[in-house]
Amino acid sequence: MIVETPAADQLDRADPGEPRILVVGAGIAGTTLAQLLRRAGRHPVLIERHDADAHADRGYMLALMSMVDPALDELGAGADYRRRSQRFDRYRIHSHRGRVLRTDPIAGLLDRYGDYRGIDRGALLDCLAGATVTCEVAHGTTVSAVERGDDAAPLRVCLAGARPAELEVDLIVAADGIGSTTRGLLHDGEPVDSVDTGWGGWVVWARPDADPGLGSELWGDGFLVGAYPVLGALGAFLGGPRAIRDAGPAAYAERVRRALRVVPERIDRVLTALVDDPDPFWWPLVDARAGSWVRGRSVLLGDAAAGFLPTAGIGAGMAIESAWVLARHLTHAHAHAPGAADLDGRLAAYERAQRPRVTAAHDTSRRLATLMCRTSLPLAVARDVVMRFVSIDLALRPIQQLLAHPPDLPAPR
Repeated sequence: MIVETPAADQLDRADPGEPRILVVGAGIAGTTLAQLLRRAGRHPVLIERHDADAHADRGYMLALMSMVDPALDELGAGADYRRRSQRFDRYRIHSHRGRVLRTDPIAGLLDRYGDYRGIDRGALLDCLAGATVTCEVAHGTTVSAVERGDDAAPLRVCLAGARPAELEVDLIVAADGIGSTTRGLLHDGEPVDSVDTGWGGWVVWARPDADPGLGSELWGDGFLVGAYPVLGALGAFLGGPRAIRDAGPAAYAERVRRALRVVPERIDRVLTALVDDPDPFWWPLVDARAGSWVRGRSVLLGDAAAGFLPTAGIGAGMAIESAWVLARHLTHAHAHAPGAADLDGRLAAYERAQRPRVTAAHDTSRRLATLMCRTSLPLAVARDVVMRFVSIDLALRPIQQLLAHPPDLPAPR
């Protein structure tokens, strides 16, 4: 359960011998980390720039692989997550003209590791926050300044927003998204590596069809339509070059229908949902990769460290896994002097352990984007030919390697 709690009040709950940790951003990564630390007996401060009612927004759909299971089970949220999500076991790809190219079983590829499930972002946040420990959050709160002393001194943090405050903390975790303002403060404005596909798309929700176990995509000449099952609905992404936003949803839907010789029922359903939605969520297909995660007594997490393109369906899963790995390292750390050096070592160990895994998944999403975000009829035709003979197994192989070799974690004390 989410409980609105001022940051200073949260900090007062910290025991004298534990590290004082500020988690910036109550999204997927930040909430996962804060709740895991609370389960381990710690008392982090969790702040979020958005107001509390923004949490109720359904947001967008997520496909989660089994890398999230250990974190959710450790939180006591695993059963609730499985109740609120939809397992899907097949993936269908359509040609640029709408015909079915192939339907591949996902279950055979991933069952040995666990389920592949669809869930909307709001439901996932409810699972994370509604586990067995209370989720205290200070909404409408941002970091406006950070003052660093010497290596052993606490960080002085100025908070702006609904309840301005100054806090002394031992660690700042920046988990405030791909455009993280906290990252800019902590890393002195250091630029991030970014891929801009030039594309974007709308996220809309449609009524479920008769096949809730099927995820499907249609890659066209300058457009992409994907439909993915969540519990009781279809989450859809309808994308193309960014100029489609100016033309508007109705023009986009008409263009897609004209380009198809066969309009599959599901594609028709989500195109109709797009036109009927008065304010569909817009998602620019841009990613980000920070050059380093740890800077002094601060660390980047989730999209602030590596914001993913949605092409591989792996970004949220890696954010949850990273939060779990970081929590496991931090529960071994004692940040108050004389244990300050131990915290530095744990942060460095976390980055060494997790960054190669995140980078591998990030690279996979970038490679898939070069295949999917295309505006060329000859390339669309060639892609159709290739996809007739190449199964989803090839695209998922790097991800399967991550699932087959989970993170090497320190054992809990």
